[in-house]
Amino acid sequence: MKLVLREEKKYLITLEEYFRKSHFLSQLLMQDPNNGIHGYTVRSLYFDTIYDKDFFEKRAGIELRRKIRLRIYDPSSDHANLEMKQKQGEYQLKRSMKLKRTDAERMVQGYSDVLLKYDEPFAAECYALMNKDCYLPKTVVEYNRKAFIAKENRIRVTFDSRIQSTESSFDLFSNTLNMNPILDPSGVVLEVKYNCFLLSYIKDMVTSVDSSKLSISKYSLARQQGYCTRL
Repeated sequence: MKLVLREEKKYLITLEEYFRKSHFLSQLLMQDPNNGIHGYTVRSLYFDTIYDKDFFEKRAGIELRRKIRLRIYDPSSDHANLEMKQKQGEYQLKRSMKLKRTDAERMVQGYSDVLLKYDEPFAAECYALMNKDCYLPKTVVEYNRKAFIAKENRIRVTFDSRIQSTESSFDLFSNTLNMNPILDPSGVVLEVKYNCFLLSYIKDMVTSVDSSKLSISKYSLARQQGYCTRL
């Protein structure tokens, strides 16, 4: 199991700001090895309770809350990451572990007992929680990410664009998902993730952002759009 505890700040910026700040960071920080020229694809399937407890706790601003998801970076991948993010005040705790593709597919079909095949206590915790609160697949969210890393303080700066989702299919590994935009194409989500403190030049870059800090998540955006569509 992989565990990360850090602060996260999110901002909605324009494409113009994205190009300027991405160019600036490319001269100072390491690029994520998966970036390529235009970044890489992130696709997540989010689970929530039968009554959407996690979604409504996020909207209500509950301080202690969680999200459970399966994440891949390529539909042809032979595995998926099972992840749980927990909000704890200013900090985000993220725990994750790899699942075989066949086990991830079974989870999507509702068979969370596949987690009992794994020795990690985290797998047993997820199994117990998902069964106790009746977690079900709710939405698939996909976007393009370009990431930069400052190894001095494990700082990670990401730019997420072309954010889209679907609730019509939960086939995480499909090449033909019918996705719909959940954010204006001219908008980019800037995220800064760090431990303890920010390096001064990154802090200055964030301070110069011509936008306010975001409290909404991609999962919330996707579910909110789904609720509006059904009304």
